[in-house]
Amino acid sequence: MPRRAKTPTTKRVVRERNASSRPLAGRVAVVAGATRGAGRGIARGLAEAGAIVYCTGRSVRGNPSHYGRPETIDETAEMITAAGGTAIPVRVDHSIEAEVEALFNRVDREHGRLDVLADSVGGENPLLGQYGWFWTTDLKNGKAVFEQSLLSHIITAKHAGRLMVRDRRGLIVQVTENHILSAGGNPMAQSVKFALKGLALSMAAELKPHGVAAVSITPGYLRSERMLQQFGVTEATWRDHGKKDKNFLVSETPLYVGRAVAALAADPHVMKRTGQLFSSWDLAGEFKFTDADGRRPDWGTHDIDYSKHPDWLVELIRNGCEIQISWLDSISRRTSYFLKKMPKPARRAARKAKRS
Repeated sequence: MPRRAKTPTTKRVVRERNASSRPLAGRVAVVAGATRGAGRGIARGLAEAGAIVYCTGRSVRGNPSHYGRPETIDETAEMITAAGGTAIPVRVDHSIEAEVEALFNRVDREHGRLDVLADSVGGENPLLGQYGWFWTTDLKNGKAVFEQSLLSHIITAKHAGRLMVRDRRGLIVQVTENHILSAGGNPMAQSVKFALKGLALSMAAELKPHGVAAVSITPGYLRSERMLQQFGVTEATWRDHGKKDKNFLVSETPLYVGRAVAALAADPHVMKRTGQLFSSWDLAGEFKFTDADGRRPDWGTHDIDYSKHPDWLVELIRNGCEIQISWLDSISRRTSYFLKKMPKPARRAARKAKRS
């Protein structure tokens, strides 16, 4: 007589539902630059997926950063807690290595593991905001730009990487701008955004033997706190600005890129993605998550309206894209040729010799 299939118990159903809705339960994440914008969204997205999230940055109540913004890491943590997540705010200046080292020592002491580092430090650094030709750029704050928005990422990745390499697991995410090589409006901004993509690429090769992945990611047209204020709208009225800027109708909340990072962190095959540059919209299409309002904005397929861009800027973007394609084609050919000259991996060569 055939055996009757077992009916799932209520507890088992609940466990399975929780596992699917909170795939990062029990994991520990650090979000550097969790004060506002993409960093805040990533902290919320990871916590929403079940991770314990350390929210770090310089802005705390009573001691905001020099950006002149009201947001703090305390508020980010409170938003997460109110939504049922777990967040720990820690004030850290990520350009000071001693403070970064102390942060990761604390994470290790309190939890004995680190699964995710998402670094969005300096993403809205006002010093990156100037536009103009490289030969007219004001460089008086150049050193500060690189310390705050690039060196801080290297320092933070260094100390996160030590824990991840030790445990042979983890994901490092560098938050950058644009899903192609170029971004920013002056040589300092360009260098920072380009370098963050390259940083993930170079770290990926070093981390691969240790089972640790490193990637970079970009949001689309980000509806951050600063952008909403700049356009004189709120999250409830943001579509009003779409009457002036059609592109803004395809904008996204910071939570969108947060859910993208959470999807990567929960992907059991994330090592196959190491070193790559991702976008919030591409990952949304693949993993089927949505933005906070249930939409799935796709900046990549959006037909950008350039009607309000000056002709010189459109020409600059076009020239940059054409040169990038040629540069990438050339680099790809050279890299393929270089790889062919490399000796075969020792284990593979040994197996081949044994078979022969």
